[in-house]
Amino acid sequence: MSVLSIDALSVRHGQLQALTDFSLELQEGETVAVVGSNGAGKSTLMGSIAGLLPAASGRITVDGRDLTHVPAHRRVGLGVSLVPEGRRLFRSLSVEENLLTGVSRGRPGDWTVDRVMDLFGWMRERRAQRAWQLSGGEQQAVAIGRALVSNPRLLMIDELSLGLAPAIIKRIYAVVPEIVAGGTAVLLVEQDISQAIRVADRVVCLLEGHTVLTGRPGDLTRDQIEDAYFGVPA
Repeated sequence: MSVLSIDALSVRHGQLQALTDFSLELQEGETVAVVGSNGAGKSTLMGSIAGLLPAASGRITVDGRDLTHVPAHRRVGLGVSLVPEGRRLFRSLSVEENLLTGVSRGRPGDWTVDRVMDLFGWMRERRAQRAWQLSGGEQQAVAIGRALVSNPRLLMIDELSLGLAPAIIKRIYAVVPEIVAGGTAVLLVEQDISQAIRVADRVVCLLEGHTVLTGRPGDLTRDQIEDAYFGVPA
């Protein structure tokens, strides 16, 4: 059984068709990167899976359970966790307090606050530091940790590398193998094609809400991905 199954999902923003007939199967321990330019529908896809945006049509299932019309606040307890674009931490709370907010509606499992602090080695000694005092990369690590302590079956990360230096991006991506080793499926939105190719088992390219290319990085050339990204006709 797939961790995530999306069948012909369409999402509207008012009169705008933001996502059209999108389908995807995501397996245990698999990482899929969704790439595309601004306005391609990437964040719309993540928001709809998380329950923040209603589906106009189609179906979303996680571990065989239909979540299409399940409220967002219940999806976390059913195994869906989103790291939103821009991190969105509670700035006045400490590192540890931000992590604990992810526990409240989560599922039981192996990911604990202590394990997250082990995953990101700097966190333990700075657990009392306020979120507003952290660098962008440190905030992203806390946001990922907050999602992990809910013990998701599906971890979604929206724009992981946005606004971060290359060295910081590399360090954050280095933890992905440990996350998927326990069977968590990872769906990430990424504008950096090089990073997407490097970390993902499969790449999906969106253009104006439509899937225009999908495949394993080893089966796709960089030119193919860039052409699909920018809408260059084959």
